[in-house]
Order: sequence, then C-alpha cells, then structure tokens
Amino acid sequence: MKVVERIKKPIYQEMELFEEKFTQSMFSKVALLNRITHFIVNRKGKQMRPMFVFLVAKLVGKGKVNDRTYRGAAVIELIHTATLVHDDVVDDSNQRRGFFSINALWKNKIAVLVGDYLLSKGLLLSIENEDFDLLKIISVAVREMSQGELLQIEKARNLDITEAVYYEIIRQKTATLLASCCAIGAQSVNATHEEVEKMHHFGELLGMAFQIKDDLFDYGDQKIGKPTGIDIKEQKMTLPLIYTLNVLNKAEKKALINIVKNKNKNKTKVQELIKIVKEKGGLDFAVNIMESYRKEALEILFNFPKSEYRDALELMLNYVIERKV
Repeated sequence: MKVVERIKKPIYQEMELFEEKFTQSMFSKVALLNRITHFIVNRKGKQMRPMFVFLVAKLVGKGKVNDRTYRGAAVIELIHTATLVHDDVVDDSNQRRGFFSINALWKNKIAVLVGDYLLSKGLLLSIENEDFDLLKIISVAVREMSQGELLQIEKARNLDITEAVYYEIIRQKTATLLASCCAIGAQSVNATHEEVEKMHHFGELLGMAFQIKDDLFDYGDQKIGKPTGIDIKEQKMTLPLIYTLNVLNKAEKKALINIVKNKNKNKTKVQELIKIVKEKGGLDFAVNIMESYRKEALEILFNFPKSEYRDALELMLNYVIERKV
C-alpha cells in the first residue's frame, strides 16, 4: 500500500464524503464557472490539507468528527485552491500538477475572478454557519502567506536574506497554512485552547520541514537523481545557499552571488555553485535543521495517546521529510 493510502486509511470514509461536499461547495449558476471548478476538482492533488484537518480532529476528538470538521476542511481547500489559482497568474505559470493551469486555458482575467470566487465561497461557508473561530484561523494564515510572498520579493532583489529572515519567509509562506489545517481540525471538535495551540505548532513545524525538503531537491541526491537548480535560476535564496554564503570568505562570497545574480541560466556555473554548496556543508546543515523540526513535531504528537490517527500523523510527518518528489 502506498504511503499516502496508509495515511488516509483511518479517515477514508471521511475523505470520500468530504469530496462530495467539497464539489457541492463550489457550485455556481454560471456555466463557465462550473466548467472551470469541475476542471479543478478533477485535477486535485493528494489533498494533504483536508487529511490533516480530519486526522487532527479524530486525534483530539477521540475518533469523532462533525459537520464543522467537514466545513473547516472545505474552507481550507477552497481558500488554498484560490491562492494556487492566483499564484499561477502572479508567476505566469502555464502548468499546475502536470496539467495546464487555469490562466493558461482561460487567460489571466478569468483566473483572477475564479480565485476571487473560490475565496468568497470559503468565507461565506464559514460565515453562513457562524464558524467564526475557524474563519479567524484561516484568515490569519492568508494574511501571513501574502506577507511571506512579499517579504521574499523584497529581499530577493538584493539577495540579502539572512537565516532568520529565511525562516520567517518559509514560516509565513508554507508553514502557516499547514498549521491552520491542524488548528482547524482541533478547533472543529471543540478542543481546549492548549490542544489547538499544540496542533497549530505541530503543523507549523511540519511545514518548516516540508519547505526545507523542497530546498534540498534543488541540489539533488542519489535518490532523487540530477540536481535541478531551478531555485538558483529563479534567484531564490534557500537554506543550503544562505549557510554557504555565511561560511565563505569575502571574495568567494562575491563570486557565488555573481553566479546567482548574473549567471543563473548558465548550466555549468549552476553546477559549480551546487558543488560548492555541497562541499561547504550547506546540505548537511539544512538536513540537520529539518531533522530538528521533525524531532520537535514528534515530541508534540507523542503528548497525545497512541492511536491510528497519531500513527497516521507520524507517518505523514516522516513522508514529508523522506519523500522523493
């Protein structure tokens, strides 16, 4: 059985019902909109975020979920999908998960409006059911994600990202959404404030580890195959590179920044940069930081009694760090 299927096993029925409810939550009287949302639903990914909501709800709620859990998962997925549609417009990206993106098929104007529609659907689903506590959690995440993107754009211009700024960017851009999934799962089953905070922190740590793993893919390893260097081409400051720049002398640092700024399309130069990062211990440093996030997340998880839901969340955490793609 694939890892994702094993993670999903304790919440299989909930995920089946969720898919029905989620499809219904997107419905509109506008035929064009229904055509586009149908396209989105049929090309969904692994649905990790709703899985977090249900697993945490069952972990904290002693194996039970309720209507609020389903709505919380739907709100997360609606708003997350809206941000992806908008991201593809911002990044001028023509592909999403191996398929054409919305903006590639229907142009930017329609893509922006579809993103707005999904965002409003998510907000209304919470408001109409008076799930204001759940709405607050996800709204904070959206604010953080926007700030994280803008902070990255601001810092990328000068390539002056310190380690501390890097952690803040990935916390906002990636970790806050996963943290809100876990917090919403707990909040939906009326967990204590302390339990909601614990699960929020668990999701945040997992999200930090997830992003560092993504950074490592750029440098490749035996398991993954050839390094991609995509982040370097896009002048993204990732943790292995930040660490390496900090341990080089002034001349070496200048030469490396020159590659990132001016020679990032030159394959030979990019491979040279990857070699330096590996030799200077940039990858080992990033792996150690990622492992420290895993350890801290496991400590939070093991505060809860052993159950199939805790096992599935542990499996999810390990999957995030050990995945090959």
